[in-house]
Order: sequence, then C-alpha cells, then structure tokens
Amino acid sequence: MRKRIVVKFGGTSLGSGERVRLAAKSVRREHEKGTQVIVTVSAMGHTTDELVAVAKVVSGGKISPHEMDDIMAMGERTSARVFAVALRSLGVKAKAVDPSSEEWPIITDSEFSRAKVDQKETAKRIKKYLLPMVERGIVPVICGFLGKDLKGNITTLGRGGSDITAFILGKFLKASEVIIVTDVEGVMTADVNEVRGAELLDSITATELRELGRFGAKVMHPRAMNYKIPEVDAKVIHFKHGDLSAKGTRITGGIVEGETTGIKLHDRPIGMITVVGEDMQQTPGILVKTIKPLSEKDVNILGVSIGPRSFSIYVWQDDLRKALELVHMKVKRDEVMKSVTSEKDLAMIVVESEKFIETPGMIATLTAPIAKAKINIVEILSSRASISFFVDWENRKRAFMLLKKRMEEVG
Repeated sequence: MRKRIVVKFGGTSLGSGERVRLAAKSVRREHEKGTQVIVTVSAMGHTTDELVAVAKVVSGGKISPHEMDDIMAMGERTSARVFAVALRSLGVKAKAVDPSSEEWPIITDSEFSRAKVDQKETAKRIKKYLLPMVERGIVPVICGFLGKDLKGNITTLGRGGSDITAFILGKFLKASEVIIVTDVEGVMTADVNEVRGAELLDSITATELRELGRFGAKVMHPRAMNYKIPEVDAKVIHFKHGDLSAKGTRITGGIVEGETTGIKLHDRPIGMITVVGEDMQQTPGILVKTIKPLSEKDVNILGVSIGPRSFSIYVWQDDLRKALELVHMKVKRDEVMKSVTSEKDLAMIVVESEKFIETPGMIATLTAPIAKAKINIVEILSSRASISFFVDWENRKRAFMLLKKRMEEVG
C-alpha cells in the first residue's frame, strides 16, 4: 500500500504568495515520491479576523450565526483555490474541494459556529469521493474549519477547526500520518514568548496535547485530538523548512472512543485530610511542606482543595491512616498550621466533557438533580473540561446515576 499523508497548513504558513509557493513545493516533493497527499488549509494570514470585523461593522452587530459562518467560510474557500492553483502550476494534479463541491466530505449538525461532525456520514463521503480522487493521483485541497449540514448550509467547527479537519481526514482515510504545518518548530516545554529557555519536545501523547490545549496552549486545538487514533502517526512542524519530512514534535497514541465525554465512578473509597490554620493562605510553602512527606512515602494524592483558613488533601482510604500521621508530624512542628482532621468513606465521581470549556452554568446544571435528591456534595474540584464530585460512599451509586442521566440530557 502506498504511503498516504494528510497535511494541514495553518494561516501563518500561507500568509503570503511566497509561503504558499513554499508549501506547494513541499507537497510536490512528497507527491513525486509516490506518496498520496491530501491537503487541508486554513484561511490565508488573518483573513478570517478581517472578514469577521467587516461583517460586524456592516451588520451593526446584528448578524445570525448562520450568516457569520457563511462569511467566515470565504477565507478557507479562497485559500483552497489559491493552493490548488499553486500545485497545478508546479505540475501536480490538484482540485480545490469546498462545501459547494459534490465531493465535499465533512458533514455536521446545524449548530453554527461550533458544529459537531457527523462521523458516520463523513466517513461514507470520504470513502465515496475523496479516496477515489486520491487513488487517481489527484491531490485534493480541502477547506479546513468548514462543514456542511444535511440541509446544505455551511457550518464552521469552531476555533482551531482546521486541526479538527486534518485529524478527521486522517482517521477515515486511514492515513499513515497527519502533518500539522504551523509557525512553531513543534510543541515546546513552555510558551517561548513567556518563558526563556523553552525547549522542543521530541514527542507528546495525544492526551497530553489535548490537556495543554484546554489550558491555553495554542499549538493545537484540544478538540482535534479527539479524532487522533493510535494507528495514524502525527507531528507538528514549522513552515519555514518547506519540507514535510522535517522532524518537529511527534504526537503519539490516541484518544479512546468515549474518553472525550464520559463519567466515571471510582470503585475505591477515599479519605480526606484537612489542615486548619488562620494564616496559611498567606504563608508560602505550607502546601509543599505538607505534601512532600506523602510523596516520599508513595501516597497518591487524588485532589487538593484550598480555602481561606484550611486545605484538604484527598487520598485512597487505604492510605488514610499513614497519610494522616505524616501530615500530623508537620502540623505539630509548624506555627501556622494548627490542627489536622480526617474523614473517610467518600466516593469520587469524575465527569468530563469538552462542553464544560465554553458552556456557562454546567456545575449548576449537573448538581441540580443531586440537590433535589438531598445528596450532600462534600467537595467539587473542577478543571477546564472535567469536574470531580466527592460524595458520601453510601450515596455514590445514586449520585452517579443522577449525574449520568443529566450528562445524557445535556449531550
């Protein structure tokens, strides 16, 4: 079987005619090796931002999500045509594929500005239209970021949507590799604009990269990683090399189906250790001082919550006695920490969804049925896309079923 790759070019990598030409030459080089290449493109430069700004001015801010998607789509639609022209000028058979094309593959629901991909229908269309095109030696240049609903309306996949397009294509085309061409060398140990001495990572897992994206890193949109499967290799490289074989950072592994949205009840009881002290929050190093001995004795910490006069540490109940004694040793030798207490027989339920990132009121929505059932929530710990609920062990199954039902209702 011939090597098959999906290449996504970001807006910066297409920011000028010279950059488009450089990118097209890198595709030609792979194509001449006999590699089947599928290209997906973002809008050139800052085209989308400019289109949005103009649309808001001319509409007086009164523009529907449907209309806005239609206008924003023009950046990618133009970019695909320009890139296809560049390839043809280099002697490569290429075809621009946009939502008006018969071969358009990405089918979505009708949630404008953040459409959800219909994977079943998309897979069918990729097999029916794109695969035969690729096997005839044609390089399809597909608009990233865009979709089309079953009524024929243009939709957009949300911020970073071109990354999503690339990994969807890679998944259903059974590509050897997805290559993300952008304006950084790869994934760094920190943002080079904020931290001196940041270094390039050789590799990172899809799960780790998704988590980085959730907390603000701009290398890859976290939703794109939901479509990364272990069978398809991936990497991030800089456009300046003009070479798709450049090293960059490899993205390994993939996201297990159902991992992106789900709920889990841990099957082991949990204990909570709470330290109190009036001035702890204003005293540097208190938390580290307390946690360090737990780490040294291999006590796993499941969560930490901090209040103005106390903090709580959650551990497996099997470790509770040992952890309590270790923490107590620190408390009784410290002037700021005054006393420590513990509670056992707690359960932890973890709920995860990408919707939490951009949907206000999700905690209130999820906790409403639990409150109605008069189940006390001991603690809630949340991150961008996951929420952990601690409840009494005896109420764990009821709380789990209520949360599961509410998650199904909100999608």
